[in-house]
Amino acid sequence: MFLRILKQRGAVPMLVFALLLGGCWMFPLVWYNRSDSGRSRLWFRERTVVEGWMFTLVPVAKAAEAVLVADELVNGEFTNGKGESVRVFSAKRILEKRNEIGLFVHTPDRCWTETGWKLEPQAPDSIEAQIHSTKMILERRIFNNGMGGRELVYFGGLVGGQSLPYRLDHNLSVGMRHQMKLASDRSGSMLRASDQRFWRRVWESFWNRRELLGPKQFIRVSTPLNGVADLATSDALLRSFLPQWLEESEFSTAKRPSVR
Repeated sequence: MFLRILKQRGAVPMLVFALLLGGCWMFPLVWYNRSDSGRSRLWFRERTVVEGWMFTLVPVAKAAEAVLVADELVNGEFTNGKGESVRVFSAKRILEKRNEIGLFVHTPDRCWTETGWKLEPQAPDSIEAQIHSTKMILERRIFNNGMGGRELVYFGGLVGGQSLPYRLDHNLSVGMRHQMKLASDRSGSMLRASDQRFWRRVWESFWNRRELLGPKQFIRVSTPLNGVADLATSDALLRSFLPQWLEESEFSTAKRPSVR
């Protein structure tokens, strides 16, 4: 019976097409499954009580919250008696659907420049940070709001409970071109689609067999800059604050109540 169906006109091409379609559907599930066997899988839990600091919760705007589609959000500011402040943001997406915009799409390189902040080129534009047992590549930026306010920003992420094997700099050149007004006749989406950094991240994800979709956490810390001489002090502040703010917790895809 099966052979008779195959002999019918058009049956073989349809069968080949069905097999190819099934293969394309299953390939990401099989390929994007690698993790570093030498490291544990975890989430970062955000502390709101840090010795010597006072925390103020800052609600996330409903519009931004709707775009992020995060399962857990923490946004706020720590201040201390020395007049220092550290702004913190963490977003977790426990289960990601393929038709949702990726959590890592919304980096400061994109969102901050689109709201009027200016990028100040400053080396290095990435650092390696040690947060307890986890080494992370963090993007490092300086932003200027055009009214004298400057901010040193670190940001990075986890996927599948482990730090990324690639950088989150896919929006960097797009943000620079946007603020230079080279995007006046092209949308941000078109700029990202034509940007080499973006496609390099896709290739690195494929090569490392690390999923672009899946459980993710995006973290960001920043502190105001008072001047050029303050940069080294601010770098040291953010580096030391990260392990105070974040603690390693068990990796699970069960949703937990958000801190609001």
